[in-house]
Amino acid sequence: MNRSTINFLSLRFLFFCVLTGFTIPGAVLAADERPNVIVIMSDDQGGGDYGFQGNPLIETPSLDTMFKNGGCLTNFYVSPVCAPTRASLMTGRYNYRTRCIDTYIGRAMMDSDEKTLAEYLHDAGYQTGIYGKWHLGDNYPLRANDQGFQDSLIHRGGGIGQPSDPIGAEGKYTDPTLIKNGIETPMQGYCTDIYFDAAMQFIDQSVNAKKNFFTYIATNAPHGPFHDVPVDLYKKYQKVDFSPILINKLNKNRLEKENDKLARIAAMITNIDENVGRLFERLESLGVLDNTIVIYLNDNGPNSMRFVGNMRGMKAHVDDGGIRSPLLFHWPARVKSGHRSNLMCAHIDVLPTLLDACSIESSKTHPVDGRSFLPLLVNDQADWPNRSLVFQTHRGDKPQLYHHFALHNGPWKLVHPSGFGKEKFDGNAKLELYNLSQDPQQKNNLATNQPEVFARLKANYESWFEDVSSTRPDNYAPPRIIIGTDFEPITVLTRQDWRHSQGKPWARDSNGAWLLEAAKPMSYEIEIIFNYSPSKGNALIEVGNLTQTIEIPAGQKRGHVHRIDIPQGKTSLKVTADFDGKKQGPHQVILTRQ
Repeated sequence: MNRSTINFLSLRFLFFCVLTGFTIPGAVLAADERPNVIVIMSDDQGGGDYGFQGNPLIETPSLDTMFKNGGCLTNFYVSPVCAPTRASLMTGRYNYRTRCIDTYIGRAMMDSDEKTLAEYLHDAGYQTGIYGKWHLGDNYPLRANDQGFQDSLIHRGGGIGQPSDPIGAEGKYTDPTLIKNGIETPMQGYCTDIYFDAAMQFIDQSVNAKKNFFTYIATNAPHGPFHDVPVDLYKKYQKVDFSPILINKLNKNRLEKENDKLARIAAMITNIDENVGRLFERLESLGVLDNTIVIYLNDNGPNSMRFVGNMRGMKAHVDDGGIRSPLLFHWPARVKSGHRSNLMCAHIDVLPTLLDACSIESSKTHPVDGRSFLPLLVNDQADWPNRSLVFQTHRGDKPQLYHHFALHNGPWKLVHPSGFGKEKFDGNAKLELYNLSQDPQQKNNLATNQPEVFARLKANYESWFEDVSSTRPDNYAPPRIIIGTDFEPITVLTRQDWRHSQGKPWARDSNGAWLLEAAKPMSYEIEIIFNYSPSKGNALIEVGNLTQTIEIPAGQKRGHVHRIDIPQGKTSLKVTADFDGKKQGPHQVILTRQ
């Protein structure tokens, strides 16, 4: 049967559906022509760290080619830090709807009831795989494997080099121990190369099985620490003077240190770029390049005060330099080379756009906040009604009205840069108003000169905050880790997800409790682990209202094992070590059901 006959029969079937009211999912209708999907997101690469963005020092030839040959949204926004962007990207919803409100101490965990992009595509018949950084929960039911990804090769927490690292593999970008489908697995090579290698192997298998694929490659580079970077590229960039792209004037000693840091960051970025080039070569060799969507973006602003084009700000800022990213969109089958749009879009738009491209309907139980920007890339003239977008993130257990937010509406930006690192701000909120079309560097505050615009945008923000805060009862309660299931018989609890209660969250003298839910009453072996050799002491184990004490021999980092019973239902677990009167929490705790 030739293609014209197939198309004629398809039209007759569609006509039948219209007449009778019979419906089937759009994904099924378009199964033979659905695009494959690849989303690549770097970590702490700023919106100015690209050759095509005018950066004269950091080399990104593969991404420059992607920019030239595909489409690009040049006015695209993300959140000021990691996990909130990832929650919005995966759900199409503002992160405050998902319970993910921060980057650690239990607030980077996303509610397991959220429906992710991976779940949508998997339900529509796609093979789904993630490689790199998940940062939305390390334990059941919050892991990537629990949220729609069939194949998963990731690190825990917010990055390699954090307290969530597997014991014995701390801080290793080269030859790391990663989590492969829930199992700690030693790997060989540099982490970014490993992610792309695994992603390409997954794509090979999907193509050979004649299956559509969704591949999410989320590098932890160029996030710090910066001790372990691609050696040859680092040696190359050590010869570069980065002072032209530094924002702040520094003395000689600090300038030398910052130059070395940027040499390491640039090496990590160019290494990502080289892997993007390898990926495109593989897609072409497999014959799937034409009908594969490849998206590239960064998750927030740069991790230092460096070039961000004609904006100001860096990571964690709500100024434009902290929340802007180019959005590269490569789909030769539909998007013309060089197609650009400067209409305002954001991370919440990625999911509805990909569902649109793949003919999949979004969930009515989890309505998205974003809208499909596909028309902006496939049409020369597209209807795009004006709207407001809000970006807000700060430390703490619960968002605060007016604290560290930016609202964008057309050319206008209403912003209160009160500081990401503060749990709360004191005093009155002194909001600022800018016209970005005339003042992209935010130098001329128009809050008093434009009272009507100011009042309108302030009211828009207040309505938004009330709306996202009332998504569900007890909207900002932290998600719980469920223990004792067949999905995760061994649960590794780290400082990434404890509810911090003492000292600085990751300092040696800190402590906290993990919020748990036991699927049924069960006995567990609990192992208490330290990241240094302690003196002789003891540890108090608290499970809800139950307490037990065990001795800690001197000089042992791990091997402190005890048997505990945990009742069914919601509870908490806290371990307090006492060494000569100095109290602290463990580095990690491992629960193994018996």
